[in-house]
Amino acid sequence: MNTLLRTSLSLALVVGLVGCSTAPPRPPEPPSGPAAVLLPFVERHALAGAVTLVASKDKILSHEAVGYLDLAAQTPMRPDAVFWIASQSKPITATAFMMLVDEGKVSLDDPVEKYLPEFKGLMVSVEQDENHVLLRKPAHPITIRNVLSHTSGMRFSSAMEKPTLDMLTLRDAVRSYALTPLQYEPDTKYQYSNAGINTAARILEVVSGTAYEDFLQKRLFDPLGLKDTTFWPSPEQVARLAKAYKPNASKDGLEEIKISQLTYPLPDRRRQPMPAGGLFSTATDVARFCQMILAGGEFEGHRYLSEKAIHEMTTKQTPEALKEGYGLGWSTGASFGHGGALSTNMSIDPKKGLITVWLVQHSGFPGDGQKSQGAWMQAVRQKFDP
Repeated sequence: MNTLLRTSLSLALVVGLVGCSTAPPRPPEPPSGPAAVLLPFVERHALAGAVTLVASKDKILSHEAVGYLDLAAQTPMRPDAVFWIASQSKPITATAFMMLVDEGKVSLDDPVEKYLPEFKGLMVSVEQDENHVLLRKPAHPITIRNVLSHTSGMRFSSAMEKPTLDMLTLRDAVRSYALTPLQYEPDTKYQYSNAGINTAARILEVVSGTAYEDFLQKRLFDPLGLKDTTFWPSPEQVARLAKAYKPNASKDGLEEIKISQLTYPLPDRRRQPMPAGGLFSTATDVARFCQMILAGGEFEGHRYLSEKAIHEMTTKQTPEALKEGYGLGWSTGASFGHGGALSTNMSIDPKKGLITVWLVQHSGFPGDGQKSQGAWMQAVRQKFDP
């Protein structure tokens, strides 16, 4: 080998080694909008990172990323980060269901047993201890309105949904609910119930003749352009998935955790779609969904729902005697929206015409981290309130 060739190979090797070296991660770009108020929380290790978004019905007003996607690797948070949105899946499921109501294929006051015969004869528990259970027939069968508003008396989940909530098929999960006595008389109490929302999704399958996840994809996700909303994040989406955290043992920092309700690996299609809490998404996808709702069911020239259906979902459906206000798959009040188990949130203020999307992955916060969302909302109000 001549000297020139050896020299060329040596230079190529050096260049290759330099190109393959692991450069230190770049610090995240500081936000300049409302999310700037979150920087002190990140610096205090009270917040790992967040993606925030503010929108009107037809425009994104602010979209910012702050902190870290992965604290250990010091990977900066990115605006297109993927998050487990958990119970924010409930309004999406309810929206799909209301399409069938609009089409006259189902009525909200129909009994569940009309579509799912396994619920016939469902009893309510009057007394229960370790030695006995006393059951009686409820005053009326549970209705679709009951299961969508958490007033059915159904439990949060069934004993068969262990250790995670995503391994039973929707059909089998709902059958397990039909074997479980109600905890109270329908309409007499508000009790948050994944089982109720999942039951509505199973009725959607029976009535439409389409698998729940396929219905969502064809009727909502594809038309709305929700490219990152899925029950099964792909390997590429997992690479953008924000890590989840909880306070460490000394409560002065953060400890990485896995999502306890779900089975890993997340792209595995043996995992089942969970209507009450299984979706992953991004801030822009969540915003597009909310823009359609704020616009009265129409978005970019396509009508998804009637204004009547939107009103029904997003106004109080719980009985007047109950203090809790909940619609059909939506939390209600002056604004309406929904949160998720890892502190995510979306909110729509119809009077101000504002949508806010708050995406983090926290099972609790150390220090004053729980104040971070409120601080951001205050900054949003100062900048965008008319």
